[in-house]
Amino acid sequence: MVVYEEAIATNRANWDERAEVHVRSRMYDVDAYVADSGRISSVVRNDLGVLAPHLPESGIVGRSLLHLQCHIGIDTLSWVRLGAVDVHGLDLSPNSLRHAERIAREAGCAVTWVEGDARRASELVGRRFDTVVTSAGTIVWLPELSAWARSIHDLLEPGGVFSIRDDHPILGAMGFEPWEISDDYLGGGGTRTYTDSGTYTEDSAGQITHTTNHEWRHDLGEVVGALLDAGLTIEAVRELPYMDWPAFPELVACEQGWTLPPGRPRIPLNFAVVARRRG
Repeated sequence: MVVYEEAIATNRANWDERAEVHVRSRMYDVDAYVADSGRISSVVRNDLGVLAPHLPESGIVGRSLLHLQCHIGIDTLSWVRLGAVDVHGLDLSPNSLRHAERIAREAGCAVTWVEGDARRASELVGRRFDTVVTSAGTIVWLPELSAWARSIHDLLEPGGVFSIRDDHPILGAMGFEPWEISDDYLGGGGTRTYTDSGTYTEDSAGQITHTTNHEWRHDLGEVVGALLDAGLTIEAVRELPYMDWPAFPELVACEQGWTLPPGRPRIPLNFAVVARRRG
């Protein structure tokens, strides 16, 4: 069994390399993002669609925000452009944050970047926030969710809101190749280790030398249960028919990103949970 900290160190090396590939990719299109001050990432547009009903009439404007597992910061900067203030981005990968800092500087956005494990975010960030967000391929990289949820609770101001939108765990159970179950859906089954010399951006095969990846399955009940156990109040749980990347060839483009074509069995591709700290 892989020791968690060793696995996370391996993942950190992998994501340090992914950052180099991603900043050059057409998918992230960093130069165009920097040049267009009104550009908002599709990930954040989708996140805001989930979060907006739980915000005041003014929306995200004027609210302090922490973005967990922020990678190279494109989504974090999108929250700044939407009007969030005192924005912080936290990520495990120092090279991702190095690029995030450069991109923010070139875009003229003020963000505080923090290096560290999302499970320990409350120990690393010495303040609370009105809003905490995470999305798009995040929690499979965390060995367990109890500390993560407690950290989110402690990072929120009383009345503050947390939102997660991520790949639905059923896709991991299907190995992102519907329609045959080939792996656990329920969490607690241990570490999933695999090798991959590419990443999710285009034409990336062979560009990663730290090829070992460690992931952990977290079913929807585990996500909700961890947040409840941490003292948060669940305000919404949604299963969504779209996702942010073309996880398997059958998907077709849609307004939110990618979805299943007409006539295919309707399964969730994303899930979303919104929770609030009451006191």
